[in-house]
Amino acid sequence: MRHSHQPYVGKWYRNHDINNIFEVVASDDDSVEIQYFAGEIEELDLDTWYDLDLKQIPAPEDWSGPFELSHDDMGYSDETLHPEDWSGPLAELEPDDDY
Repeated sequence: MRHSHQPYVGKWYRNHDINNIFEVVASDDDSVEIQYFAGEIEELDLDTWYDLDLKQIPAPEDWSGPFELSHDDMGYSDETLHPEDWSGPLAELEPDDDY
């Protein structure tokens, strides 16, 4: 055994053999399913799991990697939106002159 890390679902690891990070997405008595940061999924038997040169790491700050999302896909924009009929945040609160 090169490490003693149990394969916990939701935990992230760095595989120093191939310098890649992944998350454990499923585990049972016979195998471990992992998803690499780039999105690929791989199933490993437990003997292979314990032979890997692993270090447990915190989840990456950019969680969108496995989902192959760009900032455009998440609705982010550098442009400020200004509706044509918007006159200000207080326009709806001002009383009508009809009273």
